Amino acid sequence: MKHMHALAIDLGTTTLAASLIDCHTGKRLALASGLNPQASFGSDVVARLAAAVGSADTLREMSTLIRAELLRLGHGLCEKTGIPWSDVGRVAIAGNPAMQHILLGLPVKSLAFPPHRPLFTSGRQLRAAELEWDGTAQVYLFPMPGGFVGGDTVAFAFGACRSTDSSTPSLLLDLGTNGEIALMAGETIWATAAAAGPAFDGGNLSCGMSALPGAISSIHVEDDRVRLAVIGDIAPSGICGSAAIELTSELLSRGIIEPGGRLRDRTEIASNLANRVISHNNQNAFVLHRDAQHQFLLTQDDIRQIQLAKGAIRAGIDVLAERSRIRYQALCNVLLTGSFGAVLHPEWLKTIGILDQGMVQITRFIPEGALAGVEQALAMDDSFDSVERLGEKFRVIPLSGTPLFETMFMKHIDFPHP
Repeated sequence: MKHMHALAIDLGTTTLAASLIDCHTGKRLALASGLNPQASFGSDVVARLAAAVGSADTLREMSTLIRAELLRLGHGLCEKTGIPWSDVGRVAIAGNPAMQHILLGLPVKSLAFPPHRPLFTSGRQLRAAELEWDGTAQVYLFPMPGGFVGGDTVAFAFGACRSTDSSTPSLLLDLGTNGEIALMAGETIWATAAAAGPAFDGGNLSCGMSALPGAISSIHVEDDRVRLAVIGDIAPSGICGSAAIELTSELLSRGIIEPGGRLRDRTEIASNLANRVISHNNQNAFVLHRDAQHQFLLTQDDIRQIQLAKGAIRAGIDVLAERSRIRYQALCNVLLTGSFGAVLHPEWLKTIGILDQGMVQITRFIPEGALAGVEQALAMDDSFDSVERLGEKFRVIPLSGTPLFETMFMKHIDFPHP
């Protein structure tokens, strides 16, 4: 084999991840991550689609930006490992349908408006030059089963199928800006995407940021003390999704946040944590960290964003369970991934109301689940035939306008009573 190395890419709406692998061993040689440079056009998929539909120039600009950033990540990995870019013979990319369409510079009208269908559903092979990249690599884009369920979900499921018994029912959750949910049972994969918004990866929180150096990645409340962990062990510059969910869970457990989502007044809190509740923009906020330059808060609006996101995810799970006729008691695995920054403990997801107790017992966290699936597909070296076969098993269930989704969303909008 002339080329011994391949580049795997998880093309996220908010966060990008790329790795260089050895094709012979399948081993990851180096990993890099960064922010999707399209963020200035909107923090979520819907906003990006609206921008791209509205102007051909904007679509072109968004396409150019992401192509250049992915190439920069690839070149950076080669520099880090001392491997020439010319030795990267294959690239595989997995992203949601909107991100993959924009990468290719394709019209997105069919995605932006009902019935929200991609222009094609199977994977696509192209040459590096078609993405305006140097080199001679063959590039593969993962299948897009439909709607907002795309290559990243297929990649996550591909990796999951290799780590679990695919004949037993499994629930897959990718908690990113575009929260993808899949229920795998035998020969069918029921899938949907819930518009969770960027709360889970920190995108639309008042001091939120992606899981990059400087992000507060964990907030542990012990007695009346708040202990922070920061990525890179440097001064904090924001909070990532895992820490926001951990803190919300901690404050719910202590009754500082009510089940309805209200952050209590300091006069209603018996412990010394009351001193961390302040008034901010005429609403209560909880102080995570304060120094001479900055004050980082979890605001009442942040809590509402987390409520909306978790309500949409849980309602989406309920819709898939109903359509697939799989009872939660029959689940053997719950596999969790996302770009929150740290491991997301299943107990926190139970406290905020995404998982129930039975699910907690069978939940595993898979770091970089979509990227790991892309790496495994590259290592198989079967021209992605096995990925294509998996893509054909998907049955995509749209949520918008579904009465059951709306009913379940309202049911799950509150946090569970402790």
